[in-house]
Amino acid sequence: MDPAVIGSRLASSAVAPLIRKLFVSEASGAGLVDKPVRISGLVSFRGEKRTLTEKDIRKLSTELVSRAIETAGPHERPIPAEEDQAVADAVARTLLALGELDMDDVQAVSLGHRALVRRLLDLALDQGLTLTLGWDATELYRSLLETTCLHVLHFFTQRSDFVARTLVEQSRQLSDLITRIDLLVTRNPAASTLDARFEQRYADYISQKYGTLTIVGLDLSHAEATWPLDAAYLSLETVASEECASSLTDPQPLGPVPADQALAGQAKVLLRGVAGSGKTTLVQWLAVCAARQRLPEGMEHLRGVIPFVLPLRTIARQPALPLPDGFLAAVQNPLHSAQPQGWADRLLSARRGLLLIDGIDEIPERDRERVRAWLADLIVAYPGNLWLVTSRPSAVADSWLADQGFTELLLSSMSREDIAAFVGRWHEAARTTCRTEEERADLDGYQGALHDAIRGKQDLARLATNPLMCGLICALHRARRGYLPPDRKELYDAALSMLLSRRDMERHVYAPGDVQLAERPQIQLLQRLAYWLIRNGQTELDRDRAEHIIAEALPAVPDAQRQGDAGQILRHLLLRSGILREPAAGAVDFVHRTFQDYLGAKAAVEAWDIGLLVKNADDSQWEDVIRMAVAHSSPRECAELLTRLLARGAEEPDVQARLHLLATACLEHVPDLDPAIRDQVKRHADKLIPPASAAQAGALSAVGPLLLELLPPPDGLTSTQANLCVMAASHIASDAAIGYLRRFVPANPTTRRALMNAWARYDTERYFTDVISQLPREETFIANTEEQLRRLHHAGGRAQMRVNGNHSGRLLEELLNPAELTLLSLRDNNALTDFGFLRGFGQLRDLSFSRCRRISDLSALSDLALHTLFLARERGRSLPVGLGSLTTLKHLRLYLGSDPRIFDVRLPSLTRLTLTADESGFDLNQVVQAFPGLEAVRIETARTAGEPLDLAPLGELAHLSHVQVYGPDTRGADRLEGRSVRLHGIPRPRTRIS
Repeated sequence: MDPAVIGSRLASSAVAPLIRKLFVSEASGAGLVDKPVRISGLVSFRGEKRTLTEKDIRKLSTELVSRAIETAGPHERPIPAEEDQAVADAVARTLLALGELDMDDVQAVSLGHRALVRRLLDLALDQGLTLTLGWDATELYRSLLETTCLHVLHFFTQRSDFVARTLVEQSRQLSDLITRIDLLVTRNPAASTLDARFEQRYADYISQKYGTLTIVGLDLSHAEATWPLDAAYLSLETVASEECASSLTDPQPLGPVPADQALAGQAKVLLRGVAGSGKTTLVQWLAVCAARQRLPEGMEHLRGVIPFVLPLRTIARQPALPLPDGFLAAVQNPLHSAQPQGWADRLLSARRGLLLIDGIDEIPERDRERVRAWLADLIVAYPGNLWLVTSRPSAVADSWLADQGFTELLLSSMSREDIAAFVGRWHEAARTTCRTEEERADLDGYQGALHDAIRGKQDLARLATNPLMCGLICALHRARRGYLPPDRKELYDAALSMLLSRRDMERHVYAPGDVQLAERPQIQLLQRLAYWLIRNGQTELDRDRAEHIIAEALPAVPDAQRQGDAGQILRHLLLRSGILREPAAGAVDFVHRTFQDYLGAKAAVEAWDIGLLVKNADDSQWEDVIRMAVAHSSPRECAELLTRLLARGAEEPDVQARLHLLATACLEHVPDLDPAIRDQVKRHADKLIPPASAAQAGALSAVGPLLLELLPPPDGLTSTQANLCVMAASHIASDAAIGYLRRFVPANPTTRRALMNAWARYDTERYFTDVISQLPREETFIANTEEQLRRLHHAGGRAQMRVNGNHSGRLLEELLNPAELTLLSLRDNNALTDFGFLRGFGQLRDLSFSRCRRISDLSALSDLALHTLFLARERGRSLPVGLGSLTTLKHLRLYLGSDPRIFDVRLPSLTRLTLTADESGFDLNQVVQAFPGLEAVRIETARTAGEPLDLAPLGELAHLSHVQVYGPDTRGADRLEGRSVRLHGIPRPRTRIS
């Protein structure tokens, strides 16, 4: 028996009495205490009241090892007899370290038994323990330590003086774990030598056979289409089907559950999923995890079970479905003749079976009832085992296995995060197949490029929403050295070929008598359905109508007509094509809108419906249809379509930008086109891209994601062009824009500010990861929401922050970093009443606030060493009081609105002053009295009010050296001899604050 699992097989009745001897007995009258108890005070082999000696500990450890070896059975000794004492000595030395632990019982329980093992082992090694054990002996030693520490922690939680109120949950978990181990011992009694040896051999076979993933149906090398399961597997989520959820008595129906944990809450599951959604991959993963018994968190329910992988496409071909002793022979497992007689019966009777029955949809409909009866008989004969049955959604009726107690779950599509994780896992797995470091380096580049491509191209992202299609894209991308097929048509053709014919053929799914359609007749029928949906502006149609459309098409498709009527052919397309599905009873749609548009475009071109395509070209729902129609077109058809798009755009200014850019986007799908037409399309595009003004950038953003494929990269753009491209892209409500915007991170500061302002339009976490986190930390970062503030806070905060919106002082104090913040700008905040929250921000030097209408007192800032302050007088309100207490200020910027009067204040230390108002009328005598230490003064107004502004009073400022005036008429400048005076008649552009 494997020594690594011996400890887990020890029942609590064998271990607990030995563990109790390690600790002192409780005194009478013991009860709850206020503080935890030091472990060194609990052990029975230290202190004045010790009852055990070191010799006793060694005897106890010897007994523990002896009981473990007895558990393995008389013929399965896990280690040679001569190593028994060495293991016992090592266990004893480690247990003695309990007395040296610098922690209490509460800390130990919180730590957990595995972490406690590591802590004890570290202490024992520090005290001179040397492990010179063999491999098996070392594994037995570690296993016994884990079991011992588990019972030690359980012992702590059972003491009456344990601080139970803080550890109720840990106590429950430990008790549950002890119970599970006892249950496992009951479920998994000491097997015979033959059974145990065969199970290990069988587990090794399962691990190797199902330990890799392969995409079938692609013209790729074995290395390009195959990768290790361990590295590539990604657990998706399952949800309860509507029928299952409605039948639950629990008022809270099943929520999303990781697919590989579906059997944790129920022993029998019917799992439905569309073609390529990962059903067979999940079967492989469960089989490999159970075989290896290295179980990830959440899959502990597979402890001790043995998997049987039973693909129905294989076993249903036989005259009779197999009984347990025939499972291995039915799937042509080469070990079937080596299994001990009665092994499968003993295993299932002990409730140790994991039965993975894959592919109800892959067998003829006439065989499915036979399979259901076979399952029902097995479940009655062998209760208590784990059962997973997989099927495509339409193969069997709802509640098909409800009478047998099965819960029905649906595999969810991959989310954006799942796709990103899958691409990362796939490339990590692919690296294990590389022979050189150069190949591994190439894969790093491929991975980044593919992430960008999927993020930036909506059609690609829509295609990659299940593991099969995502894996296909990864494999094709690698095979073409970091490039996907040069046009989408090639990619879609490869996907359709795989789904419609090659995948089933290479997996030997068909049986004699099945409907077997080649790829072309399936496409002919599917494109009829797709074009009907497009013409009618729908994405779903009734099954009756779908059947009617098929019936009308059958005479033109003799290969299909020979094999069945419209109902039979539609049923075949729903079950086997991988392109159609039945999302609800009586409804039909395409699994990907991409396939609907691609096939519908092919039908439109074959029907020469160019006029219909041009008529609908301003509808974004037709955008991909038109682009794919160009890909399907002959040069003559393509020239006509593009020419008519340009002509309609010229006639209708409201849709001109969309139509001319759509024509430009079509060029990538046209290998052969009249050069004159190609030049004409490009000339129209050059008038639009890059945008020449803010108004044009705003108008272009209405074109939508299509624009992202046509906007230029930042290289070669002027600063103004870069800003306008970012403006246009950042107003496109699609995450595809993030990939484009990220490319502008190294651009100029104005562009980077635009990137920060765009944050609020996109998912907070993703935009932070892709854009915000890439910006230089010395930038002034902009946050508008609490979620953005928290994300920056978790990333360590930033030194310069501009925070917009109503955020309380308590929240700002929590989420801004006092050790780093040097500049803070607050705008549009009516939640703040004072600046008390900034008292601990000792590094803050620059503060500005505007439209913070409830701030009336600045005295809370007096303890800060502020150098610069900007404040604005709110309309109809006085400036805040307390400015005079800010004695460290060097630069004050005041916006006075429509009232240019200076308030009563005195700050002799101020050296720079900027005054801004809507009109002149300043009394500069007040400035001289308030700020006698000024060295530089700047005045900005939009217009002159009444008399010219008299600068003469500034001559009284002894340290004044520079004066700048923007806007008003002035007089008295001649009184400022020896100073630098600059007068500008036109005010500089500025943001108006009202």
